[in-house]
Amino acid sequence: MPKKKKAAAAAAAAASVGTGDGPACKAAKVHHTGPACLSADAPAGLFQSLIHPMGQDEFFSGFWEKRPLHLQRADPAAASYYQSLFQLSDMEAVCAQGVEYARDLNVCRCVGGKKKVLNRVGRVNYNVLNKDFHQKKATIQFHQPQRFKDELWRIQEKLECFFGTLVGSNVYITPQESQGLPPHYDDVEVFILQLEGEKRWRLYHPTVPLAREYSLEPEHRIGSPTHDIILKAGDLLYFPRGTIHQAETPVGVDHSTHLTLSTYQNMSWGNLLLDIFPSMLFDTMQSDISMRQGMPRRHLLDSGGDLDTGKRMADFLRGLGDRLESGAIAPNSTEMRRDFATNRLPPYTENEDDIAPSGKIPELKDSVRLRFRDHIVITVEPNQEKTDEATELVVFVLHSLRNQREVHMMGSDPEEENEGLRFPLSHLKALRQLQEAEELSVVQVDLPSDEAKLNMALALWTESLLEVC
Repeated sequence: MPKKKKAAAAAAAAASVGTGDGPACKAAKVHHTGPACLSADAPAGLFQSLIHPMGQDEFFSGFWEKRPLHLQRADPAAASYYQSLFQLSDMEAVCAQGVEYARDLNVCRCVGGKKKVLNRVGRVNYNVLNKDFHQKKATIQFHQPQRFKDELWRIQEKLECFFGTLVGSNVYITPQESQGLPPHYDDVEVFILQLEGEKRWRLYHPTVPLAREYSLEPEHRIGSPTHDIILKAGDLLYFPRGTIHQAETPVGVDHSTHLTLSTYQNMSWGNLLLDIFPSMLFDTMQSDISMRQGMPRRHLLDSGGDLDTGKRMADFLRGLGDRLESGAIAPNSTEMRRDFATNRLPPYTENEDDIAPSGKIPELKDSVRLRFRDHIVITVEPNQEKTDEATELVVFVLHSLRNQREVHMMGSDPEEENEGLRFPLSHLKALRQLQEAEELSVVQVDLPSDEAKLNMALALWTESLLEVC
């Protein structure tokens, strides 16, 4: 793993800024010499080194979900580190690991404004791939390289902790005077790291700002570029979801390799409402008799669009809003939390023993602290084991310590369901107490008996989630 080096002094900053609301202009630019590698420290430190020298406050207030950002880096050490993340010459070793067309890798080219897929069938032979790359001027689109490259695993695991959601990646390798994909927009926030060579990027005003899905856009609909950028090795480009874009390797550049880091898919307020509403409505029906009253006769046979029905629905929604605002009901997100815990990367480690139970077994007198704090998710859910009794809520402590790096972001279900640890609802306050404290004596845990305190500590320790200070 590369050693962290101190960032050199930032050079002159801030050329013209383009928001995409007016005529064609350049992306916000910052010229600087930056760190030779991405910080190995806390998640916030890694993200800060990614956008260096811009501060996080400036980035999130001025660019995130708003407009593109281009960071130019005139630092050979930074360019060298970016190249170490992935390069064309790495493909031979990757192919030797049994990668397959479509699942792991696409070969494609943009022809006449359309994507032409040139995949063969089955396992990828490097010599054949290399021939298609040079002779057919095809782009190699390598899916989720963090499954194979440890440094990308480290980076993306830290970024998942920072953003609190999944972070995927693709590597694109494109030969001279070629383009892999037609103009399109994505449903993710995009960070482009230029690893080798140069690439010309043209960005266009979104037709669907903060888009919820991927879509192609024909040339005649997108107009003139709002940004026309040449990315060089060591540069970074960010743009929000919905930004229409296309990229090509310029004349005179042997090939371009870039890494796309993508995040915030299905992470909008609307997605949260979709997650919390079913359980929130169910819980409210338990206590609100007006929501349990029957609908009018023949309601399902009618159009359902009458004013009385709309007024009744609005009254129910206002009531839910009042209960949420007063704290009478909690907006418990279950499926989104569980999906994140189940599908994210495991903690980066060079030794599997690092995620085994650590140190001495906790006793009442010991001070303890959570391990892998950013990999722990707590949910409150119905107890599925008691299907013949009244609904009972229990607390689940979910984590990603034993997730499989090899299937990260590949759309396949994990071999084992993430059951986590289950505790009675009475333990929720004690678990939150551990989450919020830097360290805490076992005897101070907010549970009624010493036995309950010790049992909870032992369960967390056995799961590798707790250690004695």
